[in-house]
Amino acid sequence: MRLQLFEVNFKARDDSALGRFWAAALGWRASSGEPGATSVDPVGSAWPDPAAVRVEAVAVPDPETAKDRAHIDLATTSADHHAELVTRLRELGATPAPAGAGRCQPSRTALADPEGNVFCVREPRDCRPDTGPIAAVVVHCADPRAMARFWSGAMDWTVHDADDHRALLRTAEGVGPCLELLRTPHPSDVRHRAHLDLAPHPFDRDRQAAEVARLETLGAALPDTGRGDFPWQVMTDPEGNEFCVLGPA
Repeated sequence: MRLQLFEVNFKARDDSALGRFWAAALGWRASSGEPGATSVDPVGSAWPDPAAVRVEAVAVPDPETAKDRAHIDLATTSADHHAELVTRLRELGATPAPAGAGRCQPSRTALADPEGNVFCVREPRDCRPDTGPIAAVVVHCADPRAMARFWSGAMDWTVHDADDHRALLRTAEGVGPCLELLRTPHPSDVRHRAHLDLAPHPFDRDRQAAEVARLETLGAALPDTGRGDFPWQVMTDPEGNEFCVLGPA
């Protein structure tokens, strides 16, 4: 087994409050194993189940200075479910996203969570079956075809519907959320508010180091982040999107 998508990591001003919002939004549980980090994961499912992709909120001093290059799309199963979910999210503290924010497609309702992270609620015709409440993790890029080749190699996910405007990837098992690569003109080269965290299985340092080396051969880079000795390795994909390869604490 190669790397798997472990979680979507959000920068937050108040990780506990943001974690509570996403736990209520997804019907999952929120927990905090250390100060400044809150995990939200599905009840009754555990990694390395490929459907058990988590959300992690990590406190940083000024999350508003970072930009949205990745976001979550939520799934719905009917028109009534779509309307009910949007209403419930608004009651939980979500607000309509500013025009053009997140670049959600017309068939998706764009919202922002209480800290301003943009996400979309998909109409049922735009959802694949059995993804769970998270339909897709969407990453903006300049070249979806090239990015699909990189991410498919990184995680062994199957590429679907790749063209010049959009590419869709999903696990070989056909479960869990999709990874959608969406062409965006002139994506900005800035710190990102959300990024992907990948994890090897088995979860050990030797495997982590081997996967980091393999990702470099695929086109990933090791940026000079100026960070200390942490149990994760920050990397960037071929278009400069940050992601992390996790390791044991």
